[in-house]
Amino acid sequence: MPLSRINGHDLYFADTGGDERPAVLLGHGFFLDHTMFTAQADALAARGYRVVTWDARGHGDSPAGDEPFTYWDIAHDLIGLMDHLGIQDAVVGGLSQGGFTALRTALLAPHRVTGLLLLDTEAHPLSDADHRDYTALFGGLAEQGAVDELLVPLSQQIIGDHPQAAHWRERWKTRPLPLGSPVRCLLERDDITARAGEITSPTLLLRGSKDVSIPRERMEFLASAIPRASSLHEVEGAAHAPPVTHPEETTSLLLSFLDSLGTR
Repeated sequence: MPLSRINGHDLYFADTGGDERPAVLLGHGFFLDHTMFTAQADALAARGYRVVTWDARGHGDSPAGDEPFTYWDIAHDLIGLMDHLGIQDAVVGGLSQGGFTALRTALLAPHRVTGLLLLDTEAHPLSDADHRDYTALFGGLAEQGAVDELLVPLSQQIIGDHPQAAHWRERWKTRPLPLGSPVRCLLERDDITARAGEITSPTLLLRGSKDVSIPRERMEFLASAIPRASSLHEVEGAAHAPPVTHPEETTSLLLSFLDSLGTR
């Protein structure tokens, strides 16, 4: 799992290798990292897919750097990572902010995106209420650090009532939190709803039935706006991170979609 220089920034990634089937690149959600897709990477690799998971700026082992950035910049990072790995085109996807990045990658380089995997994500900007709540949360974390008073409700929102919530709380206590420029990137992301109709890739839409981070209607919008989008699949009982809490159900949906695309 090397750290490589991409677009002037150090980017950490894991690559299962292989080239028999199209490559699949998966981006994690905010406060998570590439390890959230471990189960999916193992299962897809066993089926012959090359799977690349990676840490976005300020998450996992990828430093944020000193300059502000946007999800368009992170999309350029993803395209740069594909160049670095010699991947001409791929199925691109991710959860939440990984989906924000995947959508923008499909708009920046449509000829390189053969399919989209959009999990618990949206094309909308933050609502005023979410902007206010997240600003308070991040301010509290910056001031108080990784305290349970803040981490417990955060883990419940992302992971839900699941043993993995405790795992991620401990991870947050031992690693740098994605504050500063990653927060500004999240809070100030632009509205790309008007461009969703430009996306031509076959697209899988998937969400946890108990996700409170991304309203269901935001994903229903994607189903209606992206010309080749699937209907909205829901993983029953999952919160904001189905790949973490419901790996078998999530992987089954991903594999079904990927297999439907065929091999090159």
